[in-house]
Formats: sequence, structure tokens, C-alpha cells
Amino acid sequence: MTITEFQRLIRDIYFGKDSRRGKDGTFRWLVEETGELARAMRKGDRANLEEEFADVFAWLSSLATLEGIDMEKACAKYARGCPKCHATPCRCKE
Repeated sequence: MTITEFQRLIRDIYFGKDSRRGKDGTFRWLVEETGELARAMRKGDRANLEEEFADVFAWLSSLATLEGIDMEKACAKYARGCPKCHATPCRCKE
């Protein structure tokens, strides 16, 4: 599944609810799911990590859709490596 296909699927499933919730409410859900991902990482809960990564990506996709952002197009920013130094791996000073 491509990023575009995933974003379209999430839109098809949740756009009505996301629209009613609005951008701010959808962003708060994204933050909550990010917190759940952080807990899974902190606990070393490998079984839950995949689920939480998927949830964060789904909520991010929902928010992008509400903002009219094509995630696949946005991710193209990294197609040629680091957006600053254009290297892979990045050679920017930390």
C-alpha cells in the first residue's frame, strides 16, 4: 500500500468523523496517540509498538487530509536525502 492509498483509505473510513471533530480535535487525538506510542517505547512493549505506530500514522494522515495536504507529495521532501545537505546519510552537523 502506498502512502497515497493509505491516506485515501483513512479518509474513506474517518473523514466524516474527522470533519465534525475539526482540525484542533483531530490534532489532539494525534498527540494522544503519540503519547501512547511513547509509553509503548518506554516500556519496551514490542507487541504494542506496531499498533501504536499505525495509529499515529493514521491520525497524522487524517490531519493532513483535513489540511488538504497530500502526504505522499509532502514526503517527497526527503526523496533526495536530507533536505538541507542532500546527502544520504545526512552529513549536517548536529
